[in-house]
Amino acid sequence: MLKEKLASQFEFLRAKTPPLIGVDISSSFIKMVEIVDAGKGLYRVERYVIEPLPKDTVTDGNIANIEAAGEVMKRAHKLMGTRIRNIALALPSAAVITKKVILAGNQREEDMEYQVQSEANQYIPFSLDEVNLDFQVLGPAPNSDEEVEVLIAASRKEKIEDRVAVAEAAGLKTTVMDVESYAALAAFEMMKGAASGIESKDITAIVDVGAQTTRVIVMHEDQQIYSREQQLGGYQLTQDISRQFGMPIEEAEVAKKSGGLPDNYGPDVLHPFNEKVVLEITRALQFFFTSTQFNKVDHVVISGGCATLDGLEEMVAQRTQVHTVVANPFANMALSSKIKPRQLTIDAPALMVACGLAMRRFDPA
Repeated sequence: MLKEKLASQFEFLRAKTPPLIGVDISSSFIKMVEIVDAGKGLYRVERYVIEPLPKDTVTDGNIANIEAAGEVMKRAHKLMGTRIRNIALALPSAAVITKKVILAGNQREEDMEYQVQSEANQYIPFSLDEVNLDFQVLGPAPNSDEEVEVLIAASRKEKIEDRVAVAEAAGLKTTVMDVESYAALAAFEMMKGAASGIESKDITAIVDVGAQTTRVIVMHEDQQIYSREQQLGGYQLTQDISRQFGMPIEEAEVAKKSGGLPDNYGPDVLHPFNEKVVLEITRALQFFFTSTQFNKVDHVVISGGCATLDGLEEMVAQRTQVHTVVANPFANMALSSKIKPRQLTIDAPALMVACGLAMRRFDPA
């Protein structure tokens, strides 16, 4: 059947049977989050874990050492202390080709699948035999009641298979394959409301400062309207610490997180790094203003492993003159007794993707 050809193992934009755990395989860590229904419209963070990956296990978003990643995932799952073995994973945005198309509405799913395959042939620079392909109807087309807007997504099969192999090596079953940027945006949805002051009508820049890259995504009316990525991340700060204080990289990484660095760390290393990050953010926003019809943003949300660096939030707010917050998708959730609230607040900005994946548990079947 065409359906099987479109997505041989699973459909990586669609919901599957809960329960499941959200698992983010980043460049430096495996992060797991389990969220449950707490009743009365509330969710509860049941448990989470962040386990470091050996150096070069993941390079440029690709799994370079499946065995090593599988061992870390197995260890992380054991530390979680959960019986759930179904997981949701995500592919890096760079590994996925996406395209929005307009198709006729009110047609059978089988007919739409054939149309999707035809459209995909125009946009995907690979044979369809080499990719996993899926689609999702987003809703009515902007200018027609008789048409629908459809998101087509495709990725090389080996990109998906490598991640599935890591899960299998850990004794886990992948039931959902998402896209990291979509999962992070799903977590961002959990932040909206009175406490954050962020609403869908606002123009919000989400700045993810990860280990290797800084990505700026601008959202408006629940739609992504701009994206920019630069090669700047926390690993550069680790290198700066290593050079400044003559430490091995591994030791510098530990010191960056645990503290105990010399007094001149702040002015000589951290402050200049924060300056670089803020410069990239202001550049990205300037490109946004010059390349779109918008001339302002209402909020900046900082996520990623570097989001809680001392002074970064304040510096971003001062330089951009925009309301700035550090991401916490769990702020409106209850916490189980296993969770340490202060530690979760520190870890939350780095758990956006894992949180978004964990929320797939509650997608309608």
